[in-house]
Amino acid sequence: MSDQPTEKLRLDKWLWFARFFKTRTLAASTVAGGHVRINGTPAYKRSATIAPGDVLTFPKDDHIRVIQIDALGERRGPAHEAQALYTDLSPPVRKPRGEIPLNPAFDGKGRPTKRDRRQLDRSKAEHLSRDSHLD
Repeated sequence: MSDQPTEKLRLDKWLWFARFFKTRTLAASTVAGGHVRINGTPAYKRSATIAPGDVLTFPKDDHIRVIQIDALGERRGPAHEAQALYTDLSPPVRKPRGEIPLNPAFDGKGRPTKRDRRQLDRSKAEHLSRDSHLD
């Protein structure tokens, strides 16, 4: 055997160090759910150890991330320090053009102004007064 100890780190801790998850608990629950693969093998234990050179595959947001571990890290540092821990092998995510917004009534203008609210109130009042004349 070799005399050099190989560096290893818990999977949930590294995912948190690399800033893929906001909390270590979220990282641990993703691993425990069987959603993370280490070199193609599903990992179910959050205490699974990883080393530099391993490839992780896991879902993040709406797409699958494929990450090669370059370094283990000592702490959860700033974003530029976290990005130095890995190489992203996943293909870039394309945003579809002409995507239908989740809330079609929202124009992206934010909260209505006082003038807009008054106009809306007037139009509702007119609509209600027209309906009451029909009865």
